[in-house]
Amino acid sequence: MRNSFIISDTYGRRRTGRSQLTSESRARLHTIEEVAIVRGFMKRMLKLGFLAGVGYAAWRYFERQRSASSVDWEPQPFPYPPQPRAESTTVSADDQAWVEAADGTCPVTHPVKAKLSSKIFHLPGGLNYDRTKADRCYRDPAAAEADGLRKAAR
Repeated sequence: MRNSFIISDTYGRRRTGRSQLTSESRARLHTIEEVAIVRGFMKRMLKLGFLAGVGYAAWRYFERQRSASSVDWEPQPFPYPPQPRAESTTVSADDQAWVEAADGTCPVTHPVKAKLSSKIFHLPGGLNYDRTKADRCYRDPAAAEADGLRKAAR
């Protein structure tokens, strides 16, 4: 097969053949065509990358929304869809900021004693810690201060 092409000059005359272009102009023509091909490929890849980024952001958003709910999905046999299963919402005593005192004494997990009538909390090792009958027991001094209590002076 012969590598021929058609060229139109400024007067509209059509010329065919290989002899019209020099080897330098042929090389430039191939370079321009290759640049156009690479440029088109890069544009497509940029658009595809942008689309993938938007898809990933949407997936992360919906995944975060799904995991924020308290519903857990229990897998079922093949023809049936997964069934929702509510998780237990019980909070252990270690996770709570305060617990009620049992007979004025505090558990080891919540050593800070608080009197609600005086709005004062006592830390272990304080002067009046042993004789204070606590209304509430806090996990740490920051939790007691967050409830509006102040630290005992002694």
